[in-house]
Amino acid sequence: MSERLDLESIARKAGVSRSTVSRVINDSPHVSERTRQHVLAIIEQENFHPNTAARALVKRRTDILGVVIPTSANVFLSDNNYYPLILAGLGEAIRQLDYAMLMWLGEVTHDDQHLMRKLSNPYLTDGLIFVSLPNDHPLYDKLSRLRQPFVMIDRPFGELENASYVSIDNLRAAEIATEHLIRLGRRRIAHITGMLTITDACDRLEGYKNALCAAGLPVDSQLIAEGVFNYESGYRAMKQLLPHRPDGLFAANDTMAAGALHAALEAGLRVPEDLSIVGFDDVDVAMQTTPSLTTIRQPIRAKGEVAARLLVDLINNRVSAPQHVILPTELIIRQSCGATNHTKGGDAHTAE
Repeated sequence: MSERLDLESIARKAGVSRSTVSRVINDSPHVSERTRQHVLAIIEQENFHPNTAARALVKRRTDILGVVIPTSANVFLSDNNYYPLILAGLGEAIRQLDYAMLMWLGEVTHDDQHLMRKLSNPYLTDGLIFVSLPNDHPLYDKLSRLRQPFVMIDRPFGELENASYVSIDNLRAAEIATEHLIRLGRRRIAHITGMLTITDACDRLEGYKNALCAAGLPVDSQLIAEGVFNYESGYRAMKQLLPHRPDGLFAANDTMAAGALHAALEAGLRVPEDLSIVGFDDVDVAMQTTPSLTTIRQPIRAKGEVAARLLVDLINNRVSAPQHVILPTELIIRQSCGATNHTKGGDAHTAE
């Protein structure tokens, strides 16, 4: 036999046209189930196993997991190393599971049907992982129509809450960050949010508000500024907040906290004496600022590892959807909040 998948030879033995074989390979709905099974039986009978396409047809498996990261390469490679850490966790677990990875990286337009067709093709991947997909993303309302298992990293909105996902308790983590600032005596605590089309950002905002209310402190809209998880937006948001004289700040990620720190120092504030700052994630930038950032540590790499293993379990029917996996977080105390070992709370860990 030829080492290539020969559509003509399959068509001849099956007694169908070459285009029919092509439709079977591409899982077209315009083929009867009887014809589909007949063509697949010929492929198996002829023992076509020399390449990925043939193996996928016979086994109904590709041994490939698709990973969709809906952001530009510039954002992926930016000063926030969240995405590379997720990808490192995914890559390691996928390798250990003896799968390969196919990654889609980039923004998608609302009229881009090409990607959805690719994602829906069971001969390309056995399942899909979506990383931090915003609720206004063009793919969001199409996920329920996928014909293969998928897992989301970070909790989705709305109807997709019934999908399988791996996340953290962002709401409680944000409460802990804000409660820490309150314990330090801060009363005008500001918050820089992430993009509010992402559940993580919404939950962190809600946790911030919950902690203020529980302490009897007002929620002041002038002390809330929206960012987009990057350094520049943190810097701009802090500039917006400074006239309202905050004495504490909880930023929804470390990169924005670093930008806010820059703006505060530039304005002549002393950190932590005049302004206590807490970030979120515990990525590299948290240790690179002066002073270093107190932050909420989340297991970013582990989110990728767990998502890959969960997807393979779904593919192999070892678990049934939906599965909701919540990983732990931890408050890491450094210099930017002004706390000492004697003032930290029970949820805290002091990092040297």
